Amino acid sequence: MNYKKLIISLAVAVIVLIFVLETVYMIKETEQVVITQFGKPVGNAKTTPGLKIKVPFIQRKNYFEKRFLEWDGDPNQVPTKDKKFIFVETYARWQITDPLQFFKRLTDERGAQSRLADILDGETRDYIANHNLEEVVRSENRTPTSSGSVGEEVGDTLSSIIEGRPKIQEKILQSSNDKAKDLGIVILDVRIMRLNYVAEVQTQVYERMKSERIRIAEKFRSEGLGEASKINGEKERDLKTIQSEAYRKAEEIRGTADARATAIYASAYNQSASSRNLYGFIKSMETFEKTFDTTTTIILSTKSELYKYLININ
Repeated sequence: MNYKKLIISLAVAVIVLIFVLETVYMIKETEQVVITQFGKPVGNAKTTPGLKIKVPFIQRKNYFEKRFLEWDGDPNQVPTKDKKFIFVETYARWQITDPLQFFKRLTDERGAQSRLADILDGETRDYIANHNLEEVVRSENRTPTSSGSVGEEVGDTLSSIIEGRPKIQEKILQSSNDKAKDLGIVILDVRIMRLNYVAEVQTQVYERMKSERIRIAEKFRSEGLGEASKINGEKERDLKTIQSEAYRKAEEIRGTADARATAIYASAYNQSASSRNLYGFIKSMETFEKTFDTTTTIILSTKSELYKYLININ
C-alpha cells in the first residue's frame, strides 16, 4: 500500500513539475520572447528580463536576440557606371527592434538573413551601378604624394570624386532601412568589405601594369643611354682640350728653347776670333761624327772648312 502511494506521489510530482515548466519561463537580459498559440502570436512581445507565465501546453515561447546580429553577404559581380565589372562583398549589422512584427513577417533569424540578403544585395548593386569605380574605391579627394619608390610617377592630382565610398555606404544603409522598416528590424551599419576585379578584367589590369612597368623601365634605360652619351661626349671634348693645350704648351716650350739656342749660337759667333775658331772647330767635329764613319769616302776642296781642320789634325 505504501509502495502504491509512493508511486502516485512521484507521478503527481512529475505532473506538477511538467505543469510548472510549461507555465513558467525565464527571459534573459539578451533575449525577448513572442508567445504563440496554435502558431499565431498572442499579446505583445515580452522584452523585459525575469520569470514569466504562459498557458501550459497550448502556448509556445519563441526567443529572439536583443543583441546586434551579423549579416555577411556573398561576393556579387556588379558593373560600375563606367562599365567596369567588379566583385563586391559587403557585411552589415542589424537588430530586432519589434519582435512581434519580426515574427509576423520573418518568423525567425534564418528568414531575416534571407530577406536582408535580398535588400542589401539589391541596394548595393543599384548604388554601385550608378557610380564610377573611383567613387566606390576612394573616400575623399586628395593630392597624391610620392612614396620614394623607383619608377614611381606622381601627377598633380587624382581624378576628383563627388561622393566617395562612405557616402555611398550611407545611402545604401538609408535605402535598406526604408525597405526593412516594416520587418521589425533596424539595419545599424552597412560596409563594403572587399572590392576586386573579375577574372577577365584582372588579366587586363595586370597586363596594363606590366606594360606600364616596361614603359618606365624603357624610359630609365633611354635616359641612362642619353646620360652615358653626354658623359662620353664631355670626356672626348675634355680630352681634346687637354691634348690641344698640351700641344700648345709643348710648342711654346720648343719655340722658347729654339730661341734660346739661337741666341746662344749668335752670342757664341759674336765672341772673339779664338772663341769663334774653337766654336767652329767643335761644330765641325760634331759634323764629322754625325756624317762619316770608317767606311766613308769623301772628296773635299782645299778651300773647304772641313779640309782645313783635317789638315791641322794631321
